Amino acid sequence: MTPPDSSPSENRQLARAAGTVGFFTFLSRILGLVRDMVVARFFGAGMAADAFFVAFRIPNLLRRLFAEGSLSIAFVPVFTEYLQQKRREDAVELARVALTMLSLLLAVVTILGVLGAPWIVRIQAWGFGAAGDRYELTVLLTRITFPYIFLISLVALFMGILNALRHFAAPAAAPIFLNVAIIGAVYWLYPRLSEPVVGLALGVIIGGVLQVMLQVPWLLKNGISLRPRWLPGHPAVARIGRLMLPAVFGSAVYQFNQFVGTLLASFLPQGSVSWLYYADRVVQFPLGVFAIAVSTAALPSLSRQAAEEGLHAFRGTLGYALRLVFFISLPSMAGLMILAPLIVRVLFERGVFQAASTDMTAQALVFYSAGLWAFSGIRVLVAGFYGLQDTKTPVKAAFIALLINAGCSLALMGPLRHGGLALALSIASTAQLLFLGVLLRSRIHGLEVRRLLRSVVISLCASGAMSALLFWVYRVWWRPGAGTGLGELIIGLGGLVALGALVYFALCFFLGSEELASMLRLVRVKR
Repeated sequence: MTPPDSSPSENRQLARAAGTVGFFTFLSRILGLVRDMVVARFFGAGMAADAFFVAFRIPNLLRRLFAEGSLSIAFVPVFTEYLQQKRREDAVELARVALTMLSLLLAVVTILGVLGAPWIVRIQAWGFGAAGDRYELTVLLTRITFPYIFLISLVALFMGILNALRHFAAPAAAPIFLNVAIIGAVYWLYPRLSEPVVGLALGVIIGGVLQVMLQVPWLLKNGISLRPRWLPGHPAVARIGRLMLPAVFGSAVYQFNQFVGTLLASFLPQGSVSWLYYADRVVQFPLGVFAIAVSTAALPSLSRQAAEEGLHAFRGTLGYALRLVFFISLPSMAGLMILAPLIVRVLFERGVFQAASTDMTAQALVFYSAGLWAFSGIRVLVAGFYGLQDTKTPVKAAFIALLINAGCSLALMGPLRHGGLALALSIASTAQLLFLGVLLRSRIHGLEVRRLLRSVVISLCASGAMSALLFWVYRVWWRPGAGTGLGELIIGLGGLVALGALVYFALCFFLGSEELASMLRLVRVKR
């Protein structure tokens, strides 16, 4: 029997929205892996790759801080409230005001970033020094890629507007264009430039422009005007600002921790930055397809329920979102840890990316994967806090996690090198998840803990059995050697993934998983 504080119709809407976001995110992540395979083939894990990854991480960090990490989750609850409680014209005016002020702010940030690139690189990659080819190349690439923060922040605002209007497809599809642009830039510009890696940086900017252009028709179709509206005294702007300031730190702790990892990795042997990057990209695949999709779809629902319906429906939606991400992230975590060497070998080992880099990247992937369940849960819990328009509480958890990550990184980077940095992030994220869960449970007077624990136990049991079978098939029965061809490796990996999924879902079915049952009902409804 469905508990009275859950909302089946809202859960179905959330699942459908998450499915839409997940589908386009899946396509984007596939292309992202293709992009990284292309980068690995042409640039490997050498100086040029390290320089680009450091340069691209800087605007990516700002994107998380000032765009997706704070602007969207501060803007969506306020904009949703205007849609629900005021006239649509008032909501459209709010969107225009936010766009105008954000554009001016971003222009200033972009100019300062381009001018200050040498100092930014010294802070971000201290181990690169303040001179030399690697440092100079990183500064050049930072100056080229920095305007991406302007473009992607506009995309984040547009995403917030469209998601609040229950349109998820175009925002979720936007990253596809970034990946296509970078891949195209590598193949088209690589042979034409004296410094080929500059083509990667130019591809980032081209991709940003395409992402902005994709959103515009959908905004206009939904009646959102893009004409500037200068009204700094708008009452909602001050509210968004108050929500956004603490969110700048609180919602982007993962990126802060990545920043710490990159800084410390710059002191490790050459290639460490790239090994961590490639491993993180693999982990981001299930994280983006499922966890980010669910949290993105849940935020408008949670914001509306907090504004109108009270905490009963809010608890039901939040609990359902948590169970859904753990249902997917736990087997994904287990599969990544068992198959890490094979996955890295299939995706990246070609061209100048050799077997030694495969081993180092797989080591980082195992340690990153250990925290996948925590990364996923944090996304949902943070969405819950922002649905309540509480941006201060996540700051506490973020600060604790940052301290734990820094301490564990310093302690583990000696014995485990770059693997220790990945493990430190997983440890810190686990602590952050637990802290957020305790605080949110207190805030909303309950979190369906028994139901959540039952779901997690079922997923853990099914994941454990799946892992044992995959380990035996891959490490004992098959055991691919150095001479195994790429075609056989691809077929083998695909077969292992299919086998793991079949075993996991079958066991969940026999164990009575609610999440699997709800997904099956959704499929039947669509048919």
